[in-house]
Amino acid sequence: MKVLVTGGQGYLGTHVRRSFDAADLSRRAGLDILKPENAAIVSNFDVVIHLAALLDKSPENAGNIFQTNVEGTVNLLREMKEGAVFIFASTKDVYGRFADNFSQVDEKCPTLFAGQSPLEWSKLIAERYVEYYANTRNFRSCIFRLSTVYAPISEYSTPNFVGHFVDAINKGERLRLPGRGNPIRDLLHVDDLSKACEAFCDSVIRHGLYNLGGGPGQALTLSDLVSRLEQVSGLQAVINEEDPLPPPIPLNYISDLSLIDRELGWRPEIGLDEGLRTLF
Repeated sequence: MKVLVTGGQGYLGTHVRRSFDAADLSRRAGLDILKPENAAIVSNFDVVIHLAALLDKSPENAGNIFQTNVEGTVNLLREMKEGAVFIFASTKDVYGRFADNFSQVDEKCPTLFAGQSPLEWSKLIAERYVEYYANTRNFRSCIFRLSTVYAPISEYSTPNFVGHFVDAINKGERLRLPGRGNPIRDLLHVDDLSKACEAFCDSVIRHGLYNLGGGPGQALTLSDLVSRLEQVSGLQAVINEEDPLPPPIPLNYISDLSLIDRELGWRPEIGLDEGLRTLF
């Protein structure tokens, strides 16, 4: 089975690519999904895991965000071979503030526009293209709406807030916590993301859409996350109590994993302490 990872030298892509011993389609590898002649190489692969994206939320850069995340995705989809597998990394933030209406967010949560940034909206639009091309060109497709997936920081990669917390603790820098550390997030180790990709490839599902995160068993407040990072590292965090960041939207998010468990038999395997320890 020949596997290609787009963005294969990014924060998550570096580890997913290694898990599958996959080829890389990224600008650091000299290839660009916005160039049709580069995107055409996907026709040589049995599985394409599409992680490459412009992870920018700024409204003033909306044109570039939509071009990369939508047009770049379409360039790949047009070249997929019949019977292959296309796995698309979307985001939980397509739900926006509607997620706060759920104690555990399932795939029926509304995705109507509620102030989502160009990043989230571009991902939602790209999802529709994935569904269209997979059905009309007869290849299998999987959309993962990722919650907080964390990974050891690699060269050139930009980590999410978990990696930012780790970096600050390592360097003894002061941490500003959103919402004074009260918001809740569920966390998933990148190796469990790779196992979810493998579970879909091994399944009989033609077209799947799943929320993917740590679920209730790996959910905690941001303050508790800092405490767990201190425990596994033996280091002390320095919190800036006087200048917290504003609360995020949604305030709390925990993935409902019922659908992916039922259809793919997938559950997180790497516990929080085990996973967070790999970050140090």
